[in-house]
This record gives sequence, C-alpha cells and structure tokens, in this order.
Amino acid sequence: IIMTTNVNSFYDILNIAKNNNAVLIYASSAATYGSMPSPQTEGHENPENPYGFSKLIMDQIAQDFALKNPSMIIVGLRYFNVYGPREFFKANTASMVIQLGHQILNGKAPRLFKGSHKILRDFIYIEDAIQANIKACTAKKNGVYNIGTGNPRSFQEIADILQKELNTNLGTEYFPNPYNGYQMNTQADMRNSKEYLGFESKFTLEKGINAYIPEILRLHNEDSS
Repeated sequence: IIMTTNVNSFYDILNIAKNNNAVLIYASSAATYGSMPSPQTEGHENPENPYGFSKLIMDQIAQDFALKNPSMIIVGLRYFNVYGPREFFKANTASMVIQLGHQILNGKAPRLFKGSHKILRDFIYIEDAIQANIKACTAKKNGVYNIGTGNPRSFQEIADILQKELNTNLGTEYFPNPYNGYQMNTQADMRNSKEYLGFESKFTLEKGINAYIPEILRLHNEDSS
C-alpha cells in the first residue's frame, strides 16, 4: 500500500506538473536517513522501513525526471519533526509537543522514556516549514533538501518548556523505552537548504511552543467541553 500510494502515483504527479508547466514541491522525509549518525546529510541515506524506502525512491525518480526536464523546478523537502497548529487530527502520531501539552493540562506529569534528556530531535515549527515551501518554489537548484533547524533538542526540554508556559510543576514520569534500535539523535544538516533555497529557521523551540500554546489550550478546552 505504501509503495502504491507514494511511488506509483508520483509518476502521475510529475507528468501533471510537466503538462501544466507547474513548479512541483513534494514531501520527502527524514525517514530516508534511518539510523544514520547526526547530522543527517543529503546523499547519505539508509531507510529502515517501507515508508522511508518509498520516499527515497521518490527522490530518485524526481532526480531522474528533473534531468530529463531541465526547465522544470522539482524540489523534495525532507521534513524533520514538524509541530504546530493543524496537526491535532494525527492523534497518536501528532508531535510530542501537543501530546505532552494535553497530558499536563489534564493534571498529569508528562510521561517520557527514561533518559529522555539524551534523546534529541530536530523540532521545527510549522511556520518555518511553510516558509521553506515558499522558498523552494524559486530554488536555485533542483534536488532534495532538509527542513529542520539544525539545532536538536531533547524530549525533556519540551516537557520543561511546556510546564513553564502552562505554569505547572508536575515533575516527569519516566518509563522504560520499549524499542530496540531507537533513534537517539536527529539533526538536519542545513547547509544545502541555506545555499540553494535561502532557507533558515526563525523559531527556536521556546518561541515555537510559546506560539503554539493558544492552540493547545483551545483544543484541550474543546475536548473537555
């Protein structure tokens, strides 16, 4: 199902863009890197699941199509950990920011894996991701680009920032990490994105969570009513 959805249909999307003289910006994924060491850099991929593998194949198809159609703009964006408004529908796959935020608002200590201060992710706020898409439309060079901050932060920091923003002091509940081979550090190498897209993130984790708080509160109030 993943291969049919992501790969087979991609040929149709590319041809539609070509026939309509359209710019094509598509979603690649940081999942293409698998457990490669940080910082994750374009050209050094090792997908470890069908989703990541399908996205890498899409990147290769896009590269080949761009070479055959040099007048087109075709850019893939490898999103790292995006968070912010409009993600609530994803439920259990929504960001740790909103999941921990609602745990705290329910009066519960945020639940984290043991050692979460050492588990790092490159969290990028949705407003930055939107700007990356806009800048990709006038890319200097076709290709696939990382979309992150280049500054990884820990799960523990998310919980601590949320408690500060929500004026709570509930501590943290820790439980064993049940996953073997768990990725401990993601960090986007942003050099190519800066050079060819002119993109740099503007939101720190603190600034992004602060901007997200009103929406987190609104959604929690709706759920509670």
